[in-house]
Amino acid sequence: MKFLDGVEENFRFMVLEVTKQVENALKVLEHPDPGLVVKIESRDDYIDNLKSVIENKCFSRIHTGFGGDKRAIDQARAVNIITANLERMADHAVNIVMQQQYLRDPAFIKRYDYRAFFAEIMKALHLVIRALYNQDIALAFKICRVEVTLDTLFKTNFDAILADLRKGESPENCITCHNIFRYLERMGDTILNIGEAIIFAAVGEKFKIHQYEALKQTLNQLGQEVPISDGEFHSIWGTRSGCRIGKVEGTGGRQRGSRTSGVLFKEGNAAKLRNEAQNINRWKSVMPGLPPTIQAFQEDGDSASMLMEYLGGCTYQEVVLTGAPDIAANATFILLQTVHQLWSDTIRKESVRGGYIRQLQSRLEDVYRMHPSFKTPRMGLEGMEIPAFEELLASAAEIEQGLEAPFSVFIHGDFNINNIVYNHEEQRIHYIDLHRSKDQDYVQDVSVFLISNFRLPVLDLRLRERLDRVMREFLHFTRAFAAEFGDDTFEARLALGLVRSFITSSRFEFNQRFAKEMYHRGVFLMQDLLAHSRSSCPWRGYRLPEAVLIY
Repeated sequence: MKFLDGVEENFRFMVLEVTKQVENALKVLEHPDPGLVVKIESRDDYIDNLKSVIENKCFSRIHTGFGGDKRAIDQARAVNIITANLERMADHAVNIVMQQQYLRDPAFIKRYDYRAFFAEIMKALHLVIRALYNQDIALAFKICRVEVTLDTLFKTNFDAILADLRKGESPENCITCHNIFRYLERMGDTILNIGEAIIFAAVGEKFKIHQYEALKQTLNQLGQEVPISDGEFHSIWGTRSGCRIGKVEGTGGRQRGSRTSGVLFKEGNAAKLRNEAQNINRWKSVMPGLPPTIQAFQEDGDSASMLMEYLGGCTYQEVVLTGAPDIAANATFILLQTVHQLWSDTIRKESVRGGYIRQLQSRLEDVYRMHPSFKTPRMGLEGMEIPAFEELLASAAEIEQGLEAPFSVFIHGDFNINNIVYNHEEQRIHYIDLHRSKDQDYVQDVSVFLISNFRLPVLDLRLRERLDRVMREFLHFTRAFAAEFGDDTFEARLALGLVRSFITSSRFEFNQRFAKEMYHRGVFLMQDLLAHSRSSCPWRGYRLPEAVLIY
């Protein structure tokens, strides 16, 4: 491992000193020795200094010594993470010997199995240098597994301590023993961090051990060797739902040397991924090739993982912002054709309610947390009453009760422009991130699509004009679709959908000025709807003011 050339000696001493601290903590529990306690406390300062030296060298090398070499930078970061966790482990060793001094009967702890903890911890420490130097993922796995074993040991000993307390054994000794075992269990957390850091050094991607195991097992379902040890996993994006997504550049099956374009690995909440898999299969039946093909799926308790076909092309957002004008125009044309076909093929003559104001109200807490000033009270100005923001919402909710879509379609459910993939070579559109797909009012997708364009932090006039053009084209397309299928309340429902999307989007926006822009546009639309409602005119005569979409 090339990076360690600069810190090898310090790092080896760090591992050695922490190992000594753990060994000495065991000796104190076996045979209390005040002199050894003092030695342990004094060596803690030396370990802290070693940690500082390694940390300084790591940061210095990261900023000055690698010339943008990501591999070396990742290894430096991994060494720094390992060092910080070794220092924390040494602190726990000190805490253990300090607790031991509170035992009224030093032999009391021997009724519990503390030695098994130390055996596991020492086993992990003895693997650290070899695993890191050789970037050996198998050894890193063994290190990570120690944490699971320590958790099991803690539960066993905790139950034994509780049983002794119920029998009336010395509460002082029982509580002190519990504290000691708690520090031993916390050492397991530091060991897990160390093992995951070694995986990071080898792979160049931060993996939690359950994510790595999910990738390994799901690839095995597909009949592929795990390519991660060769640095062939590349994170693509993380989502707000907490899923881990990455591209795996693997081999095509078990035959060595045969390459594929890779697969997409996704790991996260089991219910969401199960729902997404079902939706993908339904989209596939509606329009084959629209969603990625699922190649393997696996559940493990509350989490799941799946491998999907890696779709060529780029997101529609990238096309709009960076593509040549003719390519961007072509992508928009194909998108509108695709959406029209999908909506037409999945239309169901059943009335549905979008529930846009209810969706907004469920997210208000997060909006207020980011922007407390949005919670405006009732006010007066020049004899005119201005309703509180939540009063406006209540009035909008009443309006929504009288509006329903005359039909449903199978919607994407999260129709952001970065969830649409355009393949120029194949001249087709793909949908991704489909766990929210369902039969619903198509206005949900329309409003999300429009605001996903609006809220992009783009101030360049030329690019802003592109986004405005996309929004106008999509709005005119959806108006034509509504007219084609006799949807008289489309405009009013769209205004409600935009209220929801404008205001809820502000919870992701730190720029106060832009957040207020979206908030005030949502308020304006509610007031516009209220004005139309008071006029007693039918909702088929309402027209959404297009200017609200132009920034």
